[in-house]
Amino acid sequence: MSTHLEITQVKSAIGHPPDHRGTLRALGLRRIRQTVVHEDNPVIRGMVRKIAYLLEVRPTTKKS
Repeated sequence: MSTHLEITQVKSAIGHPPDHRGTLRALGLRRIRQTVVHEDNPVIRGMVRKIAYLLEVRPTTKKS
């Protein structure tokens, strides 16, 4: 069974660098408190690490 990550945006991207806003968009996040689920892999982990100060991340075992 593959693991997934629940990623929730908890801070606004206003006033932050354009590449950080682009990373939020690439993850599929558009507004505060929106949650997306992605498969746990190195690409997603790198994106999360880049903008960790804007996110809350929880591991989950099944896609919801």
